[in-house]
Amino acid sequence: MNEADMVFGIAYSTMDPAGAGIAEALLKLLGSRKCGACRGAVECTCIDHGVMAGFHEEVIYFDFLEERLPANSYIVLSRHSSSHGIKSYTVHHTGNMGSEALYGGKPFSLGVAYPEASLRLLKALRKAAEELGRLGLYEVCYEATHHGPTEVNKPLVFIEIGSVEDDWSNRVNHEVVALAVSELIAKGAISDCIPALGVGGGHYPKKHAEKALREGYCYGHIVAKHSLSNLSWEILEKASRRTSLQPVKIVVEKKGTKIEHRELLEAYAHYYNLSIDYI
Repeated sequence: MNEADMVFGIAYSTMDPAGAGIAEALLKLLGSRKCGACRGAVECTCIDHGVMAGFHEEVIYFDFLEERLPANSYIVLSRHSSSHGIKSYTVHHTGNMGSEALYGGKPFSLGVAYPEASLRLLKALRKAAEELGRLGLYEVCYEATHHGPTEVNKPLVFIEIGSVEDDWSNRVNHEVVALAVSELIAKGAISDCIPALGVGGGHYPKKHAEKALREGYCYGHIVAKHSLSNLSWEILEKASRRTSLQPVKIVVEKKGTKIEHRELLEAYAHYYNLSIDYI
């Protein structure tokens, strides 16, 4: 298999019960063959349209992916921790909006968002959760942009199971996420969507997720309410530039934003001829 055939690089940490469990379930769905396409991987398997690799490192430190897993884009299989114990299947992009990089990546740096793939995954997660009796028991949602890796220069999206050990190790949960990823691999990303930059909402920005599912908006980076202190022209430019689809909309959850945030967003949107939706 040559690099041109490797549309998707699927990566996980072998130390993570969620990521490794999803990978095992995915191989049962797809079939596989051993290959030597990975560098420095513990496990390396070729699949149709891509290659899957397990690494010793934690996923937030996967800034090496381009060097060790050649592909056109990346899906990272992972666990998600929640201090509130929220059971969830989530999709998100990576980045640090501020001066701290406590969980991988670099400060004021964003990964390349993959909105057309994240929308496919979000839709497929909801469908698989319903089929396997998990919808209602588990939230299906975007997460706001957070943590590393930030230095991968190809589109990358995380898909995760939250939020405690029992959830991470559950085989039905592995199957739900594996079904969603297999649908992305089989059908490809959703290209006929409305690329959007999200602003506001909590760490689980439910209004943005519902707008995506209901109206076909595909979100790149989402700046959570708790990151609005870092909102600046420079961050907006990074969020707009570091994405596989340039946003044509800025979707703002108005509650929780201040007048200075809205003035900045409206000035930025006017300058770049973007439209704003307030929700």
